[in-house]
Amino acid sequence: MYRSLSIQVETEISKSQFKAHALEIFRRVEATGEPVVITDHGTPKLIVRKYTGSVVSVRERLKGSVLRYESPLDPIDEDAWEASV
Repeated sequence: MYRSLSIQVETEISKSQFKAHALEIFRRVEATGEPVVITDHGTPKLIVRKYTGSVVSVRERLKGSVLRYESPLDPIDEDAWEASV
């Protein structure tokens, strides 16, 4: 599990407390899934919550992005090389 925090973190925390204990707060949010609201002078400004989206591999993200790839082994001439940079 996660290490006990040296500060008492409720659902809200001030920016100064967050700055001093960010890694501990990240670990807590990751372990418990409970979001934490960061306040500035008592006004909610940000929320830290666990990412729940799907993890997609680089290969999957790039799938279909190459429209046409003709003659990949052919040498490239000087003019084309300069244009591709």
